[in-house]
Order: sequence, then structure tokens, then C-alpha cells
Amino acid sequence: MNPPDAAAPAQLHLVLGEEELLVERAVSDTLAAARRADPGTELRRAKVSDLTPPEIDEMLSPSLFAESRVVALEGAQEAGKEIAEALLSLARQPAEGVVLLVLHNGGGRAKQAKELPKALRDMGATVTECAKLTRHSEREAFVRAEASRCGGRIDPPAVSALLETVGNDLRELASSVSQLIADTDGRVDEAAVRRYHQGKAEVTGFVVAEKAVMGDRAGALEALRWALQLGVAHVLIADALADAVRTIGRVASAGGGDQYRLARELGMPAWKVKKAQSQARGWNRQGVTKAMGLVASLNAQVKGQAADAEYALERAVLELIELRSG
Repeated sequence: MNPPDAAAPAQLHLVLGEEELLVERAVSDTLAAARRADPGTELRRAKVSDLTPPEIDEMLSPSLFAESRVVALEGAQEAGKEIAEALLSLARQPAEGVVLLVLHNGGGRAKQAKELPKALRDMGATVTECAKLTRHSEREAFVRAEASRCGGRIDPPAVSALLETVGNDLRELASSVSQLIADTDGRVDEAAVRRYHQGKAEVTGFVVAEKAVMGDRAGALEALRWALQLGVAHVLIADALADAVRTIGRVASAGGGDQYRLARELGMPAWKVKKAQSQARGWNRQGVTKAMGLVASLNAQVKGQAADAEYALERAVLELIELRSG
């Protein structure tokens, strides 16, 4: 028997967007709510592109033994006409004990796939927005919300310090916030962030990137070797190099001027604009253009194209330094 205070969860959900952490949380939160009502609820996941209309019908049909289940259908933006029609038909009146989550990134090629979100909204689906957090202000809000979610608070200077140190990856940010809240009395300040992440700039690859774009050959190679020795993922170092080059390019193309005005225009924190303005003084337009191509190629190399990813990283660092001095 279900607990009398466990409310049955909504049966139809639309998870809209492609921020992986937020999408996964939407699925796990829905499953947790269903299990509060019925601890025996199981989770079934499948990609829409792998299913036929009869298979979708089977997944969403009433169970012979009245077993509760959460069905998460991923990649709904890839649905063809028949799949979309079958999905909408079943979503109009989900079977008892079945909670349906439709995961859709907001795009889609086929007309029916593009129209799925609106149709599900019109049916009264519970919508969870999971769009990519592209603005600095959105990531700041995410960090504050994470602190609250963990039962604590983080002050504005600490938020800025955390973003500067960790970067933009939401999983890393969430993990760091959780650990900081646990390690403090629940109130996180900048000093706590600096203590916790002392020495971790190398781990994220940002020091490698900063020294490379500043033309510090010895410093960049030393930081790279240290990062590799610590086991830093090649792709994280490549991402840091790409971010540094892109930021210099954006700030340089925006022209000179007040860092706070540029920060508003570019959607960046003022400290990052100021740093990029300093770094950009050693670069010309041709060098930045070539550097953009270099880091794009490096991204592919560290993801499997290069026989030796460490060698590819070292060559990229040296070439960036040459492009700057050139």
C-alpha cells in the first residue's frame, strides 16, 4: 500500500533542452517522486530513434501486474512522423501507473518532431527547462541555486572565484559547491573557495592556456607537463586552450573600451574581459584566426584522431606561442 502522504506524480513530463546535468536531474527527480508514491517503480529508458510505434505502445501500455514505471524516451527531436503520432496518441491518456518523460532538445528535422514540445505543452505536460547555460549570469545563478540545494549559501565573490577556478562545466561546478558546503558551516566565502581549489588551476588546464597565450614558453610547457603528470584529461586542457583563444578573439574584435561595458555586451564577467584585453595586446588578427583553426584541430586530435594526444597538446602549445610572437 502506498503511503497516504505520497502524492502520485504527474504522468506526463516534457524535459526540454540539452544541458546534460539538468536533463539527468529531471529524470532522477521524476523517478524519485514516483518512488515516493510507489517504492517499486522501475525506470525504463530508450531512444525514440530505436523504437517502432508498436514498441512504444508496449512500453506505455498497462502492466499485467499493475507495476508502476517511469518511461523516459530520449531524443524525441529525432522522431519521424509515425513515431511522433504514436507518441502523442499515447501521451494523451497515459496508462495507470505509467509516468512518461519525453526528452527533447528543442530542435528536430521533421515537422512533427519540431512540433512535439508544443503539442505536449498543450496536453498539460509538466515542463522542465534544461537549456544550455551560455551566459555568465546564468552560471552564477546556477552556482547560487546549487548552494541552496545543498542547504547552504555562497556569497558573490565566492561565486566569481569558483567560476574562475572551475570553469563552465556544470558537473564540476555542482561537485565543487557540494563539497564546499560540506566542508564549511554552509556559508561559503571567497577564502574557502581559494583554499579548496588551491593548485587546481593547473588541473583544469587554465594555467597552461594562460601561459601559452601570453607567450610564456617555459611556463606553459612546465604547466602542461605538471597537468599531464596529475592525470588531467587531455580534452580539458584542449578546451582551456580553445576558450582562451576564443575569448581573446571576441574581446579584440569588440574594440577597446571600458571592461564593464564590454562585459555587458559580450556576456562575460568583467575580470575575464580585463584579462583578455591584456592578453590580446600580443596578438594580431591573422594570428588569432590561425589560432582558432589550431585549437579546433586540436579538439579533434585529443578525441582520437591523434596517435599521441600528449604530443599533440605540446605541439599546439608551442604553435600558439609562435603565432603570438609572429
